[in-house]
Amino acid sequence: MTGGRDTPAIATSRPAIWEIPLVHSNPGLEASGRLSPAVGRTQNAQRNSWRGTRSVTNAVLSDRGKESTVNIRNIARLGLLLLLSAAFLIPEGRAESATAPNQQDQVAVFSGGCFWGVDAVFKHVKGVLKVTSGYAGGSAATAHYAIVSTGMTGHAESVEVVYNPSQVSYEDLLKIFFTVAHDPTELNRQGPDEGKQYRSVVFYSDQDQQKAAEAYIAKLTESHAYSEPIVTEVVPLAHFYPAEGYHQNYCALHPDNPYIVMNDLPKLKRLQEEYPNLYQP
Repeated sequence: MTGGRDTPAIATSRPAIWEIPLVHSNPGLEASGRLSPAVGRTQNAQRNSWRGTRSVTNAVLSDRGKESTVNIRNIARLGLLLLLSAAFLIPEGRAESATAPNQQDQVAVFSGGCFWGVDAVFKHVKGVLKVTSGYAGGSAATAHYAIVSTGMTGHAESVEVVYNPSQVSYEDLLKIFFTVAHDPTELNRQGPDEGKQYRSVVFYSDQDQQKAAEAYIAKLTESHAYSEPIVTEVVPLAHFYPAEGYHQNYCALHPDNPYIVMNDLPKLKRLQEEYPNLYQP
């Protein structure tokens, strides 16, 4: 890998054989072959010094290893604590679900990236009565923004659309979803947002919705509407969980937010220009 740290040079040269002192040539040896007392004391002191240095070095390395292990364990414990805390905390201002509409009304659930923009698009479609931002694809315990944002909960940021089928059809909603609200060819991302929580999904509540979604995707594929393959999932809806209150109607409440200006307002303009018969102010 280029651009990394420079590796320090390691000395590999060894002393020549004639440079290595021999025991019998040691001037500290007496005629009997024993070390003289003075030299013996000196070498003993050196050995003790080396042993002390080695002990200190080993102790430092051991302490560093223990410290690293403790730090890793503390980080893991902190992450687990945060996940558990968030899972059992009920966020304030949580919106109410719209899963109990009037008898003539119907519900559709779509996921197409950040729910702020998808929410805004469907709010401007004639026949749509209510749109709620939320989460689908995971469990109730993890249906919280802080946890969903990890991309590991199975949830996708979604919108629940309550509509009057006498004013707008499910096929019309599919058309808006695929051609205005998001790009169905982006896998596990949408625009600047990356992660499985931003994947493209049609959550169907019955076989009619499933067949309609699959047929529309097939139609787009056959007509080569996109240069890249459509990656939208069509899966059954188990449950929809409304998001926190501060996420609801975000685009309308924060039109000057740079993210909204760059990514979502152009969608509203496109909806009005390409589908004027379906657009409502």
